[in-house]
Amino acid sequence: MDEIRRTSSGQRAGVGWVPVTRGVHRRTTADPFPADLRAWACVLPGSARFTHLTAARLHGLWLPPLPDGLPVLVAESPDESRPQRPGLRVLRPSTLAPPCSWRDLPVDPPAETILAASRDLAELDVLVLVDSALHRGAASLDQLRAVASARRRGAPLLRRVLDRADDRSESPWETLLRALHTTLDVEVEPQHVIHDADGTFVARGDLRLRGTRTLHEYDGGDHLAPDQQRRDLRRARHLERAGWVRRGYTADDVLHRAITVLRDADASLGRRHDPGRVRAWHALLRESCFAPSGRARLSVRLAPRQLGT
Repeated sequence: MDEIRRTSSGQRAGVGWVPVTRGVHRRTTADPFPADLRAWACVLPGSARFTHLTAARLHGLWLPPLPDGLPVLVAESPDESRPQRPGLRVLRPSTLAPPCSWRDLPVDPPAETILAASRDLAELDVLVLVDSALHRGAASLDQLRAVASARRRGAPLLRRVLDRADDRSESPWETLLRALHTTLDVEVEPQHVIHDADGTFVARGDLRLRGTRTLHEYDGGDHLAPDQQRRDLRRARHLERAGWVRRGYTADDVLHRAITVLRDADASLGRRHDPGRVRAWHALLRESCFAPSGRARLSVRLAPRQLGT
């Protein structure tokens, strides 16, 4: 059964259809995101492919918190006319790589997708995308370095991010917790494996503070489930017996209480507590989609009136 229906001027799609853009509808029962993109594909020129955040979602990459109402983002050849439709943002990069396919939809490859997103996202946002691509094997570091080496928009930011990327991150919040520590001049080792004196496996920790027997970890909402709490308590006892200190932090700590993380790290490292170190982290957050100011900034950058190459 077709999930897309095209109509001509004055014609109605009928009951059970939702308009996506002028002259194209999707079934109300269809999965909205892919069905909407199939509808958009009907009105795009031959070279067009989905890119930027639209393609990042198709590739299953981790995304930062995004503002509502972002347009569908596509890239096309500069030689083709640019479609002018509400809800669509068209990029015309100087170079177009061959597209890949997602359920028969043309999509920029992951490395090109991340480069396109680097035009408009902030450093922390792009770091989340890169860590995700590396961890899931969607793109290699060599592929990302290759697209970042070109003289293209977004490339300078992507090059900076690649210096901080790590494929061992297992979630966007682990990425942020690691970035918080490195911004605070705290060296960490992700996914550190701990054994006791007998060589028995004890735990694998999100972040080990180098030079210490201290783990800093991200505790998401799943840690509140009773079964998970019991496992966490057993794990904490095993770590304590092995001579390790384990501290857990939430998203709220990362976003709003970074000074607490800094104070804990300073105590473990035995260095003087300098609250001023946290300013650099606050500056990164303000620019990113993890803060309201960053989401507002992205909305403006991708607004229809900002169409450009």
